[in-house]
Amino acid sequence: MTSANRPARLNRGLLGLLGVLLVTAGALLITAHLGAFGHAREAAVVPGTEEPPRLVFYLVIAGAVVLVLAALRWLAAQFTRLPENAVWQVGATPDLGRTQVVSSTAAEPVAADVETYDGVRSATARLSGSALAPELHLLVTTDPTADLTALRRRIQEHAVARLRTALDLSAVPVTVEFRIADRGRATRAR
Repeated sequence: MTSANRPARLNRGLLGLLGVLLVTAGALLITAHLGAFGHAREAAVVPGTEEPPRLVFYLVIAGAVVLVLAALRWLAAQFTRLPENAVWQVGATPDLGRTQVVSSTAAEPVAADVETYDGVRSATARLSGSALAPELHLLVTTDPTADLTALRRRIQEHAVARLRTALDLSAVPVTVEFRIADRGRATRAR
């Protein structure tokens, strides 16, 4: 497990644990309602018979809706991530030795190139797949006024062309995710 993936795995683990706990609590409450555990169906679960003010119900419902929306957003964020780095073996002739290259070594110059383009605030690049058939994944944060079409064309014609030359390949498939910065927040465009 690489250090870059620890937060994502921790988040998924916590979401899974929270889901199991909520399903278990719900199942226990339903079985208690049906009369299990020696509890009568008509008996009160908590002491007191007065209903709280109606405002309390509205606040609980509003809080639950906000909590559910936040949890769904957190869950959706778990699936938006770049692929892991790969170790490529170059030159598989045993008598001459072998060379291993981490894919991030080839991807970092691409991100550095893209960060120099007008309107780009930051860029992250990852290469996945094998050394003979890599795929480039870019995450680019831009200014709100940046021309995404021109930026995409520049990435393809300059940064990707330099990567193809460096790897001695005729084609490298590219996926680009643009995040448009807006007052400290970023929105996504693909």
